[in-house]
Amino acid sequence: MTGGGSSTRRPAAAARSRGRPSDASEPEPDARRAAAAAARRRGRGDHGPLRLMDVSPRTLALLGFASFALALVAFVAYTGGWWEEVEGEGAATLRRVTRSVTPLAAPRMMDLPQFQNDHKESLYWGTYRPNVYLGIRARTPLSVIAGLMWIGLKNGQYFLRHVCQDSDELSTYGWTAHNGRDYGRQLLVDHDLFLTTSFLKEKGESSGYGGDWAVRLDANSERSGLSDAQESTTHLFFYIADETGKPITMGLHEPLSRGPVLLASGSHEEIGDWELYLRSEDNLEIHRAGFKSMSMHNLSDLVQQAVATNAMQTGNLNLPDMTEDSSNLMVYQVSIKTPSQIDIVFLSRSSSHSPMIEEQITRLTGPMLSARLETKQKEFEERYDQIFNVNNKIDSRELSVGRAALSNLLGGVGYFHGQSRIALPKGFTQKNGDKYIPYWPAALYTAVPSRSFFPRGFLWDEGFHQLVIWRWDVHISMDIIGHWLDLLNSDGWIPREQILGAEALSKVPEEFVLQYPSNGNPPTLFLAIRDLASGIHAKQFSDDEAEKISSFLERAYVRLNSWFQWFNSTQAGKNEGTFYWHGRDNMTTRELNPKTLTSGLDDYPRASHPNDEERHVDLRCWMLLATNCIRSIAEFLKMDSALEKDYNKLSNQLSDFGTLNKLHLDGKIGAYFDYGNHTEKVRLRWFDVKDKDVMRREFLRETLQPPRMQLVPHVGYVSLFPFMMGAIPPESWVLEKQLDLISNTSILWTDYGLRSLSRTSSIYMKRNTEHDPPYWRGAIWINMNYMVLSALHHYAHEDGPYKGRAGELYEKLRSNLIRNIVQNYHETGFFWENYDQKNKGKGKGARSFTGWTSLIVLIMAESYPTLHR
Repeated sequence: MTGGGSSTRRPAAAARSRGRPSDASEPEPDARRAAAAAARRRGRGDHGPLRLMDVSPRTLALLGFASFALALVAFVAYTGGWWEEVEGEGAATLRRVTRSVTPLAAPRMMDLPQFQNDHKESLYWGTYRPNVYLGIRARTPLSVIAGLMWIGLKNGQYFLRHVCQDSDELSTYGWTAHNGRDYGRQLLVDHDLFLTTSFLKEKGESSGYGGDWAVRLDANSERSGLSDAQESTTHLFFYIADETGKPITMGLHEPLSRGPVLLASGSHEEIGDWELYLRSEDNLEIHRAGFKSMSMHNLSDLVQQAVATNAMQTGNLNLPDMTEDSSNLMVYQVSIKTPSQIDIVFLSRSSSHSPMIEEQITRLTGPMLSARLETKQKEFEERYDQIFNVNNKIDSRELSVGRAALSNLLGGVGYFHGQSRIALPKGFTQKNGDKYIPYWPAALYTAVPSRSFFPRGFLWDEGFHQLVIWRWDVHISMDIIGHWLDLLNSDGWIPREQILGAEALSKVPEEFVLQYPSNGNPPTLFLAIRDLASGIHAKQFSDDEAEKISSFLERAYVRLNSWFQWFNSTQAGKNEGTFYWHGRDNMTTRELNPKTLTSGLDDYPRASHPNDEERHVDLRCWMLLATNCIRSIAEFLKMDSALEKDYNKLSNQLSDFGTLNKLHLDGKIGAYFDYGNHTEKVRLRWFDVKDKDVMRREFLRETLQPPRMQLVPHVGYVSLFPFMMGAIPPESWVLEKQLDLISNTSILWTDYGLRSLSRTSSIYMKRNTEHDPPYWRGAIWINMNYMVLSALHHYAHEDGPYKGRAGELYEKLRSNLIRNIVQNYHETGFFWENYDQKNKGKGKGARSFTGWTSLIVLIMAESYPTLHR
C-alpha cells in the first residue's frame, strides 16, 4: 500500500511563493507559499476593559520592564549561559532578541469576559483540524481528537487517505455547508467512491462540558447496484486519540447487532468521562487496533504500517485486532458494501451504565440524527440568504457556489497551539545548535487559506478572511482577531506565518519554519476592525453585539497602537511620511527583480536595485488605512489625548492628495508607482562560472544599464492601491486615468478579472530565477480584484464626473469574476489560489484554496469594506 504519509507533494506553481528565502546572508522566509515546489460588558468581571487614559505612561513602562525582566530570566535559563558569551559585544543584540519573544505588556484580548463561559463552551468542539479530510478536536492545547481515513483504489493500487493532499487526486472535497459552530456537511469524491461526512454538535442536559457530537458517514459508489460477487469492499477508518497520553479503553468485542456498539471510552480533565459509540443498520465488519503514541501528526503512517503488515501476514487488508498496553489511540476499521450509512456519536460526561445513555445515543443517531441534520441544513441556507441577501442578484447555480465558498472558509477554521520559531541574528546559535529561539506558548484560532497546502495561520490572509466571517458571525470573528492580537510581542510585531504544533510543522519544510522579527506583512486585520467600528456607528449590530464590539475595540486599542508603531518605526522611509517594505535582498545575483515577500505580493516588480531610499505606494496606503482605523476607534471611544492628536495629524498627512501625487504619481499616464533605484535594462542569462577549477553554468542576473533613482514604471496591483483605498478625490482627473488603466485590455483588463501586472510591463510573466516561475506577474488574484471592485462601487456612488463610468466598469468586472469562479468550481470541484489571465481564466496555483477566494461571497452580495468613509 502506498501513499497516506504525512509528506505532501506541492505544486510547482506555488513553490516560489510567499516564502522561498532570498539569496541574502540573512534570508527572509515567509514560508507561507514557498513550502508548496492564519458574555462581556464594560467594567464587569475580573478583567475590565483597558481605558488608555486611566493608565499612566509610567505604569505602562513599569509593566513593560517587568515583563522584559521575567522574559530575560527565562531566556537565560533556556539558553544555558549564552548571556555570558555575548555580554561584552552582544548584550544589545540579546536584549533585542529577548524582546522579540516577550509578550506585549497589555491585558490579553482573550481574557475579555465575552470570550469566557457560554461563548467559550459553545466553540469547544469543532472540525478544527483542517489539514485532514475530517478532523475533530477541542479548543484546548491537549485535546481528545478524532478523524477519518479510508482506503482508496487507483490503478489497482491501494492508497490510504487522511491528510488533504492533491496527490490523492480526489475529484472534489470540501464543505458544502458549515455554520462555524455546530453543523457541517462535506462531500468527498475519490474516483468512484462518494463519501458524505456530516458533523453535528449538541449540548443536552446530560452532556459534559462542550456537549456531545455526532458524525454521519454516507458511503456510495458507482459500483453500487452490482451483484455481491462483483461489488468490492470499502474500508473506512475512524480513530479517536487523547493528546495528553491518557489511556483509552477499547470497547467490548461483542457481536455486532443493529443496536449501538461501544467503541471506546476514556476520561479527560475538561470534559470528564466520555464514550464513543457506532450505530448502523447495514452489515458491517469491524476490526480494531490500539497504539500508544504522542505523535499525532504521524497517524497515517501508524495505520498504514499496521494494515500493510497484517496484509502480508494474513492476506487480509485489515487492522490486526491487537492493542498495545496503555493505548491512547484507537482505530476502528469499518468494512462495508456501498451504499452504507454509519453514525458515530461522542458522549461527554457519559457512562454506559447510565439509564440515560440509550436516549442520548438515539437522539444523535438514526432517524433523529437525520431530522436534526435536515433542520440544520435548512437553517444554514436561510441564514445565508438573510445575511448575504443574494436572491435577486445571482442565480441558483451561483448561489450553491457562494454557499460552498463560505462553508469551506468556516470549515477551514482550525485551532492550533505551540511556539513559533524566531530566527536568531546572523552569527548567533544556541549551544544545542538551534538557530532560533521559541516564541512563548500560544494558541491560535484561525481560518486557513488552503487545507491541503497552507493549513495554518497567515497574517495578511486573515484580514480578508474576516471580511467574510464577521458578516456571518461577528462573535467568531472577534475571537479569531483577538487570538491574533494576543500574539503581539513587546515591540508590536506579529509573526507572519503561524506554524504551531507538530501537525502544522509536518506540512512545512524545515528551511521555511523560522520567522524573522524584522519582517512585516500587510496589516489587513484593520480592514475588518474598521468595519466593526463603522458598523456600530451605522447601527448594524444588535445592542448586545454593539456592546461587545465596543469592549473589544477598547481593549484592542493599545495593541493596535503598538502594532502600528512597529510599522511606523521599522518600515519607515528615509524621508518623513514615506514607507518601504524592509528586508529586500540588495546583493542578489540570481533574481531578475528582488522579491518583496513582506508585502504579500512576493515577486511583484519593485525597484531593480533595493536601497533605503525606496518608497512603496502600497505600504503607504496600508498605513493610511491603519491610521484612519485607529483614529475612528479613538473618536468612537471619545479619547482625547496627545496620542489621538498624533493619529489625527498623521492621518491628515497620509490623506494629503498633493503629497501622495508628489511622491508616487506619474503625471503623464496618471499611474501611481513605487520609487527607487531602478533600471529596466536587466535580464537573466546563462553564465559559465568557474568554481574550484570546475566550470558550471548558472542562470544569473545581468544589469545592462546603471540604475538611477526614479519611479518604477510597472502598472499593476501596486499602482491601484490609492484607488483601492479611496484616496483619490472623485472629481480628480487622476481617477479617470485609473479607470483607463483598469479597462484597457492591453494593460489590466481581461474577461476573467484584472491581471496583477500589465501586459506592457517588461517583467510581465517573466521568471524571477531559473526555478521561480511568475506569481504576481500577471495572474488574477481575487483579494485584489475585490478591493478594486470595492473602489469602483464607492466611486459609482460618489458625485463626480466619473460616477457613471465607474458604475459600468463595476458591473462588468463583478460579472466577469462571478462567472469565472463559478465556472471553475463547477468544472473542477475546487476554488483556486489564483486564475490564469491567458488560459481562459482557469484556476492556478493551489487548488482547494478557499482563503480569500471566498470573497466571491461578498462580491455576489455586493458587500464591501468601509475603508472609504
